[in-house]
Amino acid sequence: MALCELASYNGEHREDFPSPGPGRPSKKEDETPMNVFEKEFQVRSYEVDLYGRVSPRTLLNYLQDAAGEHADRLGLSVTDLFRRDLTWVLSRYHVQFLSYPPVGQRVRVQTWPSGRNGRFAVRDFQVADDNGSPIAKATSSWMVVSLKTGRSVRLEDALPDYPVVALRALEDDFATLPKLDDAEAQIPFRVRMGDLDINRHVNNVIYADWALESVPEDIIRDWCPASLEIAYRASATYGDRITSKIKVMTEGDSPEFLHQLVEEGDGRELTRLRTRWQKRAEEVFSL
Repeated sequence: MALCELASYNGEHREDFPSPGPGRPSKKEDETPMNVFEKEFQVRSYEVDLYGRVSPRTLLNYLQDAAGEHADRLGLSVTDLFRRDLTWVLSRYHVQFLSYPPVGQRVRVQTWPSGRNGRFAVRDFQVADDNGSPIAKATSSWMVVSLKTGRSVRLEDALPDYPVVALRALEDDFATLPKLDDAEAQIPFRVRMGDLDINRHVNNVIYADWALESVPEDIIRDWCPASLEIAYRASATYGDRITSKIKVMTEGDSPEFLHQLVEEGDGRELTRLRTRWQKRAEEVFSL
């Protein structure tokens, strides 16, 4: 599924959605396979970091892949929407990383639509290993955008009814993320053709990659992300030059950073991010 933000959107999602509480979705009789979708992945050698554990980027790609396949089964894929001059864009993401499985491990992603309100659709995720031990949980907020006008549309005007499981894997009302005012470091990127998705804008996972790349090397070597929050505010396209900015908010036992991605040419703020970090587990491979 194409998960990106359009340049015409200049806001964030903050809505009140049903929040019955965290946990695995209960297997009620009325929860058919169309309601909660599950897909299995195996961590490949090219999907791990230098310590042999699955990378945050890979886990985000697993979520993206599962969401896209479920949307397709519901008749709500990007291709389905293209036929009506519409597309999906991702507004907010909040992911908690609970563990990082090693290469070869099988993981299961569960995902389901957890709410819809006005112009925003919410989708939640849970990731576990073969034994049911949790790996990650996430919640996300989406919009449907007109390809003709570049503006978001009300879901009730654009989409047919689809099943919703009123259960949140992760409690979040998507409050506005803080803006980074005084960056302490920054690094440049240029948008490559391979960074683009089906909407011809930078794929949502790439933004997270750019932000994480700005984290100091001593943190990257000894720590890994415990949580990642992203607010997508504008889109980048091929050839754009991007600056990834970072500021330390807290240090010590739980480092926290604010991030901002900006397009150099016109100064557009593309995303705001917040990351919290945890000590790395034992290395799978050691040189």
